[in-house]
Amino acid sequence: MSGVDHLHELLGLPAVDFRHATNEAPAQAADAVAWRITVDPYDDESEMTWEQAFQAFLAAVDPAGVRALIIGQWGESYEETSSYPIDLVIAAADRLTSLEAVFVGDMTAEENEISWIEQSDVTALLRAFPDLLELGVRGGTDLEFSPSKHERLRSLTIETGGLPAGVIRGILDSELPALERLDLWLGVSEYGGDADVADLAPLLSGSRFPRLHHLGLRNSEVQNEIATAVAGAPVVAQLRTLDLSHGTLGDEGAAALLEGQPLTHLERLDLHHHFLTAPMERRIKEALEPHGVQVDVSEREEPWDDRGAEGRYTAVSE
Repeated sequence: MSGVDHLHELLGLPAVDFRHATNEAPAQAADAVAWRITVDPYDDESEMTWEQAFQAFLAAVDPAGVRALIIGQWGESYEETSSYPIDLVIAAADRLTSLEAVFVGDMTAEENEISWIEQSDVTALLRAFPDLLELGVRGGTDLEFSPSKHERLRSLTIETGGLPAGVIRGILDSELPALERLDLWLGVSEYGGDADVADLAPLLSGSRFPRLHHLGLRNSEVQNEIATAVAGAPVVAQLRTLDLSHGTLGDEGAAALLEGQPLTHLERLDLHHHFLTAPMERRIKEALEPHGVQVDVSEREEPWDDRGAEGRYTAVSE
């Protein structure tokens, strides 16, 4: 799971670990940071469960002031699904009255490979917190996203090494009128990424989320096909930022982007971790940067001999 780090912020607030092993009161005000609650099941010096850590957190801070909550490792999270910490957070909904952002599964490879993180139906959080503005998830195994209605959600991020098509359908069947940012890590088929470009058609049509201005379709083994579809997609006209990074993008996909509809209205085009040639990198930058578009073509990768017909690979799979 290289390329995946702990969150540095959520809801624009700096991420801070809640030190549940001490009896000291937190130095930060409840609403000043994004609180990360995590436990290490292999730490012999601490036998605290995630439930105990969460209860200690609720006792140490003012729950009514908490705006952002990061759920880290909740134990042996390759065996126990995220419904365990999610249910505990929902049970405290009457105390967490200011909660506006939740991220579920903030783990690195040292803690848990992304494909080992056992998720669940994360839309339970949307039902419990009608004022939620941001929802993020890491891990696609057993992940569900039931068609939902939520009036206030502005940002949805799903990071996986393989995103099930059913999750995409659930998102696109949802009513999320306030959604402004959607970031999907599509991953590879070997780790459950069974969606294809056709599954994205309702999204690319521009008819699903009228306020969307950031779209990330990232970390895909079919990044060229996605770029080709995006090149003619109506949704692009409403975007300010487009992120096709972390995937297997090559010159053919980049050429399709340049030959499609104009991208000069964008503020940023992110293609980092790619397989473009140097001439294509220059071509993209010369086409867009004079119009004020910030273009990221960093992290040019070299194909591996043992990775498929072209040797290309995504930044995150297992």
